[in-house]
Amino acid sequence: MSNLSKRSTVYFDPTIHQALRVKAASSQQSLSELVDEAVRLFMKEDQEDLQTYSNRLSEPEISYEALLNDLKKHGKI
Repeated sequence: MSNLSKRSTVYFDPTIHQALRVKAASSQQSLSELVDEAVRLFMKEDQEDLQTYSNRLSEPEISYEALLNDLKKHGKI
C-alpha cells in the first residue's frame, strides 16, 4: 500500500465503488491510492480557490444592477 499511513473506512455508492475498482485495476493502482490522489486534487483546488479569492479582495465591488447596466451599455445584453 505504497506510503499511505492512516486508515479510514469510506462508504461508496455501489456503482461508484465498482467504477473505482475497475479504474484501480486498469491503472495498476490500489483503490486507496486513487482515493488519496482524488482527495489531494480536491484540496489543491480549494487552496487555489482561496488564493484567488485572497488576491481579489482589493478589487472594487460592483452591484449586480451596475453590472447589468454596464453590460447593456457595451452591447453585451
